[in-house]
Amino acid sequence: MTQQEIAQVVQNQRQFFSTGKTLPRAFRTGALDALKAAILRHEADIDAALRADLGKSRMEGYLCETGMTLSELSWMRRHLAGLMRDRTVYTPISQFAARSFRSPSPYGVTLIMSPWNYPLMLTLEPLIDALAAGNTAVVKPSAYSPATSEVLRTILSECFPPEYVFVVTGGRAENQALLEQRFDKIFFTGGKAVGREVLRHAAEYLTPVTLELGGKSPCLVDATADLKLAAKRIVFGKYLNCGQTCVAPDYLYCQASIRDELVDCIQKEITAQFGTEPLENHDYGKIINRKHFDRITGLINPAKVAIGGQADAQALRIAPTVMTDVTWDDPVMGEEIFGPVLPVLTWDALDEAIANIESRPHPLALYFFTSSRANRKQVLARCRFGGGCINDTIIHLATSGMPFGGVGESGMGGYHGRAGFEEFSHLRSIVDKKTWLDLPMRYQPYTGLKEKLVRMFLK
Repeated sequence: MTQQEIAQVVQNQRQFFSTGKTLPRAFRTGALDALKAAILRHEADIDAALRADLGKSRMEGYLCETGMTLSELSWMRRHLAGLMRDRTVYTPISQFAARSFRSPSPYGVTLIMSPWNYPLMLTLEPLIDALAAGNTAVVKPSAYSPATSEVLRTILSECFPPEYVFVVTGGRAENQALLEQRFDKIFFTGGKAVGREVLRHAAEYLTPVTLELGGKSPCLVDATADLKLAAKRIVFGKYLNCGQTCVAPDYLYCQASIRDELVDCIQKEITAQFGTEPLENHDYGKIINRKHFDRITGLINPAKVAIGGQADAQALRIAPTVMTDVTWDDPVMGEEIFGPVLPVLTWDALDEAIANIESRPHPLALYFFTSSRANRKQVLARCRFGGGCINDTIIHLATSGMPFGGVGESGMGGYHGRAGFEEFSHLRSIVDKKTWLDLPMRYQPYTGLKEKLVRMFLK
């Protein structure tokens, strides 16, 4: 699409929003119901698209994309009436007689830019939140996942008129044209480099922005952990979607005394979950494209490979890989891996581990496997990160009851459930002052009595 065509789409949505049609609860619930019906109607198409783009099995596609999207839809549909309700807050005696409340109001025309690694879920979940909050939306899925982008275009065009929800496909030119427009809210999921560009453009109009980025998320394991269970859950979280998950454990940071035993447990779990030949496993995914395949394989140091290391360039598959004897200076520690390569570093004292983590940009996630309450308390108190788990990986993003988001370089803002509704709403603060009483102390001329009354109320 040309910049002029995109500008017209935004203008049409602005006119539609100004009619007030998106505001009633019945309209919003109708939109959510229509979206749910379309997802169910096109479930086979979604499965095929995810297989084509990322090699996802039907089970993984439902577990991590379709099912989670439907779960967010159901939560939002069930709670929408309460979310839309005004929320009464305490009114100070100095403002008597009045009622104070917070009232959610939609931003207006929103832009949702989604990534390729979970192309369905990370497009539709923020869209669900945006529509529930009463906005219109321009949706820009990633050009790297074209099959899923086409299914999204089909689903959303069946559900909604273009002046309400519109899908823009394409690459950098379309991204640039969209960022030149004036939106009322921008929601971006992706890498830090593009995130900075989104924020720079948004600053031109002082547009509020949500950034869901990434980073090198550590997975700590201490000597008190259940190593077999830890290995099972680490292997699941790290190699899901072939490692292409923003909250995947980026590196394993374990107590030195248990490293060898833990790596041995991980080896057994990789075999248990993916077989002796993971590259032949039909349910194991693939890297999104050759560019990322070459980047990831370039991070693998064959001399430090303890598990895996095999790759199939034609199929864009890299076996689950573990590297040991890794240092902070190795190339694999210089960037977010976003692939099925797990470097292992060690620590002797927990203070040392915390200091190393805190000396680096705040990660999107942190995981800690431990049976020690004291160690858990210390890590949670001193480490700054977006979210995470104790004795598990990645599942913290699978609940609508908690916000999901980053901090610092891993992002700003959060969504899911109530947090998602509020992320796409402005919560207005309103005082409804009664007319049957008007306290005179705030009006001039000021007197000694008025000052005494003010001091009595305001202290």
